[in-house]
Amino acid sequence: MGQGWKRAGSRCQGAIGLNEGYFRREGNRGTAKRAGGRWCREEGSSLVEFAISIPVLLTFFFGLIQVCIATYTRDAISESAREGTRYAMVHGSSCQTPSNASCTLAAAAINAYVSSCPWPNLGGGTMTVNTIYPDGNENPGSRVQVTVTYAFPFRIPYIPSSTLTMTSTSVMYIVQ
Repeated sequence: MGQGWKRAGSRCQGAIGLNEGYFRREGNRGTAKRAGGRWCREEGSSLVEFAISIPVLLTFFFGLIQVCIATYTRDAISESAREGTRYAMVHGSSCQTPSNASCTLAAAAINAYVSSCPWPNLGGGTMTVNTIYPDGNENPGSRVQVTVTYAFPFRIPYIPSSTLTMTSTSVMYIVQ
């Protein structure tokens, strides 16, 4: 075998002539001409490999983005629950403004306050807020509990959509 000759692989079988099973390279184009006059091409193989691998890579990439958004959303609803209990603990039954007017809030007002928190809703889901007083009253020393439930739509290409339900609860003592 001289220089430039290689053994034909499974793609280039059936050569005719003296050098049966061998082909000669032509330049650096990736095209090989057989000794018997037939052609063996490998030009489209990278396109096929790309077409097979790109959906897998994009699914992984967009899945990673969804996990990051879900993590951010989890932190945002935790902060919303803490903000709601902080707001409720300073608006208890003995809360008064400087003009001696009462600033006591009902559970519905606290729920509305938490729902209007300025956290961006990147996930596009729905948030439900529930405020309860486990000790039964709004007096100082009693507890207030704010529970935030968020339905996060988990959307990844090529994977069926699902909803991830996140819940965060915060409990604090009323100080005013």
